[in-house]
Amino acid sequence: MNEKTTAESREHEINRYWKRIMNTMDEGLMLVGPEGSIIMVNEAFETMTGYSGDEIVGKPCTTLNCDACEMALENNDEAWCSLFHEEFKKKCRCNVVTKDGTFLPVLKNASILRDDKGQVIGAVETLTDISEIVRLDSKINQLSRKAESEGNLCGLIGESAPMQNIFKIIKKAADSLSPVIIFGESGTGKELVARAIHLCGSRKNGPYVQVNCAALNESLIESELFGHTKGAFTGAYHHRVGRFEAALDGDLFLDEIGDIPLSIQTKLLRVLESRFIERVGDNKPIFVNARIISATNKDLNTLIEQQKFREDLFFRINVIPIYIPPLRDRKQDIPLIVNSLIRQQASETRKTVTRISSEALECLIAYNWPGNVRELRSAIEYAFVIVEQDQIGLQHLPRNIVNGEDRYNIEGITITESKSLSEKEALIKALRENEGNQSKAAKSLGVSRVTVWHRIKKHGVDLMKLTPLD
Repeated sequence: MNEKTTAESREHEINRYWKRIMNTMDEGLMLVGPEGSIIMVNEAFETMTGYSGDEIVGKPCTTLNCDACEMALENNDEAWCSLFHEEFKKKCRCNVVTKDGTFLPVLKNASILRDDKGQVIGAVETLTDISEIVRLDSKINQLSRKAESEGNLCGLIGESAPMQNIFKIIKKAADSLSPVIIFGESGTGKELVARAIHLCGSRKNGPYVQVNCAALNESLIESELFGHTKGAFTGAYHHRVGRFEAALDGDLFLDEIGDIPLSIQTKLLRVLESRFIERVGDNKPIFVNARIISATNKDLNTLIEQQKFREDLFFRINVIPIYIPPLRDRKQDIPLIVNSLIRQQASETRKTVTRISSEALECLIAYNWPGNVRELRSAIEYAFVIVEQDQIGLQHLPRNIVNGEDRYNIEGITITESKSLSEKEALIKALRENEGNQSKAAKSLGVSRVTVWHRIKKHGVDLMKLTPLD
């Protein structure tokens, strides 16, 4: 038997087993006829989509509702699909809809198939499941956005009693599947608490999906939460997986939940009660299993009284409440936070700053931080821009912090400095009344002791020459 005969024999043998060969592929394979009907699929395709060969063969390929498919219907044009119309290989990342209605992210390769005479007889499409890649990409993005990790618990820093109590609650809440709500002023670290709950719990290997409810209007937030189908509204060119679906078996963090419109609150309550959602533009219920973590800097009880927040929704999300104290109520933690921020900024800016002077640290402790940890971080960033040595001094801090100009005052004291007196005159008067005691003078002026010290330097007041008042 010559070599040609041997090759032909092998080719004939292989042709007998071509279906078996295709079924060894990990990628889903689909053969589509020129008119758009599915001619054949392999076993990997059946596994991916949930459709058996008997169910899908003979049906139009649009059954998969791929959001990357493009029609090209024109007058007197036999080509109905852009793939046949443009006659080129197509490779794209898209979503297909499986038999149970869920979205499956895939990498699609498609090319036309011709016979020996060059006539188009169909198209061959392969589908590669990239859902794991999508999940890992999401995880990487979460880690890249994660705040500093030097804290006592997943980026949270604090040795004060209030923070230690919060750490205990976080660890207990993490193992629960009940909704958690985090209360706290802006800048206190509500997002860090939510991440800590996710990372400490049994769902840490699942997705962590975050939605800023205050950043979305009523028309957008419904699509963000529940997803939409292609063509559901103007501009919906592709299928979109909602955040509830994306957070399946993980955690969904609804930040600033107090800003959700009432109409969406109703739908959100229904989802929390039934565990089913419906995409915008679709009426097929889809089971979701995300644990809800919410946060707000607003008084929800006041919003309920104003009929801006549903009381029944509040009862549903307020199962495990966590209250984060403002920074002014845990000043014991400021040195720890400052040292951590200095290390972080030194790493990012490559500056050799390693410490802060005692006067500057005392000033930071005395300030009342209306912007909480976020404002403290900004102050350290500002200092790193200004400082040229290896130590942050009082002169490197923002002026308003050094002067104690904030909307909060220590122990609720208001500024009593008379408007009829200049800053220097009021300072001298307070020092005289208190026999040069800077702490008492600061209290009478309603400012910090560091501010008094700074004003003494600023105005060149000589404490030794001050004459006490009778």
